[in-house]
Amino acid sequence: MRWLLLYQALCFSLSKASAHAVELNNMFGQIQSPGYPDSYPSDSEMTWNITVPDGFRIKLYFMHFNLESSYLCEYDYVKVETEDQVLATFCGRETTDTEQTPGKEVVLSPGSFMSITFRSDFSNEERFTGFDAHYMAVDVDECKEREDEELSCDHYCHNYIGGYYCSCRFGYILHTDNRTCRVECSDNLFTQRTGVITSPDFPNPYPKSSECLYTIKLEEGFMVSLQFEDIFDIEDHPDVSCPYDYIKVKVGPKIWGPFCGEKAPEPINTQSHRVLILFHSDNSGENRGWRLSYRAAGNECPELRPPVHGKLEPSQAKYSFKDQVLVSCDTGYKVLKDNVEMDTFQIECLKDGTWSNKIPTCKRREGLWGQHSRPARSRGYSSSLAPGTQSSCLGPAPNQLYDCE
Repeated sequence: MRWLLLYQALCFSLSKASAHAVELNNMFGQIQSPGYPDSYPSDSEMTWNITVPDGFRIKLYFMHFNLESSYLCEYDYVKVETEDQVLATFCGRETTDTEQTPGKEVVLSPGSFMSITFRSDFSNEERFTGFDAHYMAVDVDECKEREDEELSCDHYCHNYIGGYYCSCRFGYILHTDNRTCRVECSDNLFTQRTGVITSPDFPNPYPKSSECLYTIKLEEGFMVSLQFEDIFDIEDHPDVSCPYDYIKVKVGPKIWGPFCGEKAPEPINTQSHRVLILFHSDNSGENRGWRLSYRAAGNECPELRPPVHGKLEPSQAKYSFKDQVLVSCDTGYKVLKDNVEMDTFQIECLKDGTWSNKIPTCKRREGLWGQHSRPARSRGYSSSLAPGTQSSCLGPAPNQLYDCE
């Protein structure tokens, strides 16, 4: 029994002594079993660690392979590995249900490192000749492969030997990660009373790693209301409120949001003439974004009634800030304001909800009757005069007489 234990310890010691590793850093090379093309020794172990630059993989293939056969390659074998993965285990001279030989198979590493280990047990009775293998570094086409389930570049990918670089479409800027394309969207200013605002590229997916600021700035006296459309798609999280992408609406210290997900926010009446809309996106996701319309309404002014013998243009039930009304009079009348006659007079609804002036009156034009009521000079006879008596003509004023001749 002691002899058996001593023999096992001696075998283990010799095995460990014969095992060694070779570090290979060339872009190509050849690997052969110990003693090749002669038979390899028993109780032998050897490892080749191949490292090539980043951006390359290692391609391994065998020109000759002849090892002892065993169930699941228990005796002699060649094992191909990476840091955390066994890529293949070969043994024998031909492939069976329990053994696999490389044949014309090519082994390709996922990264820039590959480890090849040859192991033989204590017997090599048939004098197996081992293997002859070759390796080379091959370029990785990062543009055709996915990284973390996403393409290497947002927009355009350019591959070169040993690496790649990204570029962006017109209007986009390459992010500091050299992969993501973002937009510069922090100076959007809207000054019209109505308008439409969307996320960049809507309804296509919005850009990543972007900070967008939209400012609605109108005259004081207007109040802006926002209406989001039904198409609303911003990346969200089932448990945390909008940790990735979001939109916020800000008026002074008051904030609506953050909003995300697929349900559009309810209409927002900001009660302000100045509104900030902030949109943030992180470096991942393929969501369609959002679209909203805004409308500004001013403070309403009191109801107006046209003056007697006059009219208002335009005539409407309600007037609000910035609305203008033109007062005019019917034919034969003049607008009278502060004892001054004029053809028309304009008033405006002010930001505080008052009119700029009171409605003027309409006055009949002066001299209108004097031009048409005085009769032409004519001869006439008073019925009260005796026959043969000189007559007098009636004048325009009561009891005023004129000589008819």
